[in-house]
Amino acid sequence: MEKLKNKTAVITGATSGMGKAIAVLFATEGAKVVVNGRNEDNGEKVVNDIREAGGEAVFVQSDISSTEGNELLMQKTMEAFGAPDIVVLNAGYLGLGRLTEVSPEKWHKTIDTNLNSIYYFLRLAIPEMQKKGTGTIIVNGSIAAFKSFPGHPAYNAAKGALVPLVKQIALDYGPEIRINLICPGPIDTPLIWNSAKAFPEPEKAVAEAATNTVLGRLGKPEEIAKAALFLASDDSSFITGAVITVDGGVTVK
Repeated sequence: MEKLKNKTAVITGATSGMGKAIAVLFATEGAKVVVNGRNEDNGEKVVNDIREAGGEAVFVQSDISSTEGNELLMQKTMEAFGAPDIVVLNAGYLGLGRLTEVSPEKWHKTIDTNLNSIYYFLRLAIPEMQKKGTGTIIVNGSIAAFKSFPGHPAYNAAKGALVPLVKQIALDYGPEIRINLICPGPIDTPLIWNSAKAFPEPEKAVAEAATNTVLGRLGKPEEIAKAALFLASDDSSFITGAVITVDGGVTVK
């Protein structure tokens, strides 16, 4: 069933991990997909995979931590497919180090990528969605909004701020625009392995992250993609401003 038929979806951080899984699934469900990221080779591979499967997609290379990168992404989206129906803000940056070890440059890069980019892009996308009279936004956050991890101060601060921000956007722009927040737990992507570098024994940290879930394993990118599809489709038509935790039960322990 093509739940997103004739919809245009913009997905940031879509060249690997959860973003890639979301892009591929959305295309399978009929969406025209704008794949965004910084790595051109990986981005073009995602687009080629989608096209070979019969879907429509374009790659836009830009750094969404800057206003210019978001302006370019919106411009290229409008040129390729017109105004977006669905926006998935998925790109992330860890900025590892204890507070006194993080340089101002790394701090700002982390906040810009994980938090400010939401503002940078939505201030451009929401008016275009309003012209269409409808739109759905999904922000991919983290259980870092609720749970501390060693050496992640900037990342945790940014992810924590997404909870009230998403609720505020839902209030200000409903009923035409719906927006929801996914907070993944330990998912088997390159991000978790990079995150584990903040621990003395990275491989042990990832293994423990898996066993610490109620379900006893790491999540799969495709499982986050299915949650995103639910929120992007009419199946969630009465849901906005929600925070949906997809973490294998880590936060209930």
